[in-house]
Amino acid sequence: MNKIRKYSRHPGLNMGSTDPETHEAAETLLFGFWVFLMSDLVLFALLFADYAAQSQHGVAGGPTPGDILDLKNPFIETMLLLVSSFTFGLAALAMKYRQDRTRLVFWLVVTFALGAGFVGLEVYDFTDMISKGHGPQTSGFLSAFFLLVGTHGIHVSSGLIWLLVLLVQVFVFGLNRNVKTRLMRLAIFWHMLDVVWIGIFTFVYLFGVA
Repeated sequence: MNKIRKYSRHPGLNMGSTDPETHEAAETLLFGFWVFLMSDLVLFALLFADYAAQSQHGVAGGPTPGDILDLKNPFIETMLLLVSSFTFGLAALAMKYRQDRTRLVFWLVVTFALGAGFVGLEVYDFTDMISKGHGPQTSGFLSAFFLLVGTHGIHVSSGLIWLLVLLVQVFVFGLNRNVKTRLMRLAIFWHMLDVVWIGIFTFVYLFGVA
């Protein structure tokens, strides 16, 4: 029973059976990172609340969500981000069970490519909307839309930069304790962004089109 508690003390990748020292070091680090994520989720909650109000009462005689939103590109973006979460999970498993740098790097590169595809498609959507006269200055609704979706996009872009930095560290330092705990924190951050995007896709796009 004590062994089970020892290996289950933090909500992250359980390294207890393969690397107890890293698992021990991750306990405090991951707890602090979860506190940071909770503050970040408060920011997204405020942006969701602002969008909810503006999409109903801030159209200013301009287009409504149903007039300009569609599901094609957002659905592709959703698939890209969900698959990237799965590939990040495969990278984490390679780090935990195989200590296999080649396999880890492969899955991290695939994750990066999927995340970059998500950001690229989102930038395309934004520029297309602006070119049609639906920029953030048009109405309160569009300001709230660009702020909410754009903030998430900035988070994904930050995650991609973080991922590139860790790829360099994997090659320079190998899979030491610090690199492993950084990858564990990035994995939690990445999965959190997937959850937030599901909320955006449902609340902004599905409800907006419906």
